[in-house]
Amino acid sequence: MDVKQEPWRPDSWRRRPVRQMPAYPDAAKLAEVEARLGRYPPLVFAGEARRLRAALAQAVDGHAFVLQGGDCAESFADFNANMIRDTFRVLLQMAVVLTFGARVPVVKLGRMAGQFAKPRSSETETVAGVSLPSYRGDMINGPDFNETARVPDPARMETGYFQSAGTLNLLRAFASGGYADLHQVHRWNLDFAAKSPLADRYQDLAGRIDETLGFMAACGMTSATTPQIRETDFYTSHEALLLPYEQALTRVDSTTGDWYACSAHFLWIGDRTRQPDGAHVEFLRGVRNPIGIKVGPTTSTEDLLRLIETLNPDAVPGRITLISRMGAERVAAKLPELIRAVRRAGAPVVWLCDPMHGNTISTAAKLKTRSFDAILAEVRGFFDVHAAEGTFAGGVHVEMTGQNVTECVGGAHRLTEADLADRYETFCDPRLNAGQSLELAFLLAEELKARRVGHELPVLAAQ
Repeated sequence: MDVKQEPWRPDSWRRRPVRQMPAYPDAAKLAEVEARLGRYPPLVFAGEARRLRAALAQAVDGHAFVLQGGDCAESFADFNANMIRDTFRVLLQMAVVLTFGARVPVVKLGRMAGQFAKPRSSETETVAGVSLPSYRGDMINGPDFNETARVPDPARMETGYFQSAGTLNLLRAFASGGYADLHQVHRWNLDFAAKSPLADRYQDLAGRIDETLGFMAACGMTSATTPQIRETDFYTSHEALLLPYEQALTRVDSTTGDWYACSAHFLWIGDRTRQPDGAHVEFLRGVRNPIGIKVGPTTSTEDLLRLIETLNPDAVPGRITLISRMGAERVAAKLPELIRAVRRAGAPVVWLCDPMHGNTISTAAKLKTRSFDAILAEVRGFFDVHAAEGTFAGGVHVEMTGQNVTECVGGAHRLTEADLADRYETFCDPRLNAGQSLELAFLLAEELKARRVGHELPVLAAQ
């Protein structure tokens, strides 16, 4: 019997080869935590996940654009209202600018409320001749380089659950309570544009948005009369890496009888865990959430098509998002073949560009960083490939923060390697700071508008 045809259960992944899973020293304690999590309320609801899937389905054929962004890995220590608010605020600002450039709705996905686990390239980390287990994210172990901190502790899953619940509570309040008001977000963008070294370039776009809002108000479309101006839909996402946690939060939808992973609206499989016969693919094939697949330069067309067939055998639009992470220098060579294979198969997918992971470099001081120019180059290359193939570039996936960190070089303020030490705060990968994130959005909006006017990119065609 083909292993793919075996009946699915929330725990059927345990019969498959599994990678990137911590070795918990106390199996009984792990089982106790899983049992408690299984009794806790879901963090998200099936109806919300279905609504997101419908929104993503619009991006399959260019009638929506997707913005996914947030921390490379959330930190327990940084759990506070200001951090959540600032990241949410920057994502809203980016979305407004991109909406104007793309002339289609922007689906907003935060890497928030659950992005506590990270894959690692090595099981151990060695410093000064001492080897310890690698730091795998706060939901698994601690970042401090000592034996106690690096022991995987299942109790951390409960901390992650409660912090995710608090984050989601605040995000829902922000999204529906007036903080996301379009006029307020636009005022923030006007302030950013005025202070940017590229002020003249950005003021033109900001001014045109201002005129549009003024026209809408004159037509009676204000925050008081139009809920769409005052409120927004905002969804959460994270990598489905720690499968005991994901299984514990999987629930049956009472209205449809389908299983949903209720830790987030959208889950993705990483570059290191997308083995077609692996545990992570097995788990996600049975839940009905929209899911993502990271697609890198080592992805073969055969494996990608097998993954799509396994995870979406009924070809449901909005179910599968392919997140391309090629690197600026490889996107033109590596991406077209995969796009052609998916198109020939008739698979309805959303293509996102992750311009972060393929452009990570190390400095002389052994700090990981990313070049803003390389990030922008990969996005433009991604758009170019889709334009040449006649397919739809569905959006972008960026690691960013609402804080003014100094982790990526370049941008309008011309951060250099010498500046990185000022506020290099990430425990994992370097993130765009608030200013760089908004700068990227303004530049992409210009690019989207130019391609739409020139009919060069099908994704930008309005409905």
